[in-house]
Amino acid sequence: METSQTHGSESMAKDLSELLKEATKEVHEQAENTPFMKNFQKGQVSLHEFKLVTASLYFIYSALEEEIERNKNNPVYAPVYFPAELHRKAALEADLKYFYGSNWREEIPCPEATRKYVERLHYVGKNHPELLVAHAYTRYLGDLSGGQVLKKIAQKALQLPSTGEGLAFFTFDGVSNATKFKQLYRSRMNALEMDFATKKRVLEEAKKAFLLNIQVFEALQELVSKGQENGHPVQPKAELLRTRNVNKSHEHGPAHGKESERTNRKSTNVMPTTSLVRWVLALSFLAMTVAVGLFAM
Repeated sequence: METSQTHGSESMAKDLSELLKEATKEVHEQAENTPFMKNFQKGQVSLHEFKLVTASLYFIYSALEEEIERNKNNPVYAPVYFPAELHRKAALEADLKYFYGSNWREEIPCPEATRKYVERLHYVGKNHPELLVAHAYTRYLGDLSGGQVLKKIAQKALQLPSTGEGLAFFTFDGVSNATKFKQLYRSRMNALEMDFATKKRVLEEAKKAFLLNIQVFEALQELVSKGQENGHPVQPKAELLRTRNVNKSHEHGPAHGKESERTNRKSTNVMPTTSLVRWVLALSFLAMTVAVGLFAM
């Protein structure tokens, strides 16, 4: 008994970033071994799933960043408060406006699983702010790492503009060197004062964050299988892309008509995917950004 306690104490003497890496190893391996990696690299991603993922991320980050602002001066979080470098809510708003139009707030769905994730974030921020770092770390460092790979793939597969519209979520203008910034973030996080019991709770919360992510994508899959988005039938992908480009051609005048036609023709050739592949993509999207973030260094 005493030996076990001694071993546990020695383990908790490690840096928090290393403990998080170890605690989430199993989930990371599950993400690594899915067909997602190869499928996504082939560009097998649909606009519908991408939009649904972006919508759920908006609700999640809105809640996370509301609680971060609530605790920005709290010693249990203040050292890792980097709003200009990391916060994603504004970027997600820009992406959703691009995909859904000016009325995007009325269009985007928020499945029950996403609401539960949001509720957990608010509960932690209000009642146990010392656990907030688990959610922030697994999200933001994942975005900085795996998200950059996904950005290039999604841009090509979905025929998104080279100027970055629809991909603001992946763009961190406040971070000039991702590797150095992650090192800074880890060092700040490792310096947080935590006793043995608190560290254990942070590790459990990090694993809970992964579970909540999986539940979110299970709910999104249900929407996809029903062919619905916010309770309405989904417009065919090619038609959605054509509509968006036609609208842009009207905005910029007839001089862009030929360019818009070329884009429309390309859009109709976006690689089709089976239901299984699309589900793997959607389920693994967030898992990859989180997992790669944890293990990139």
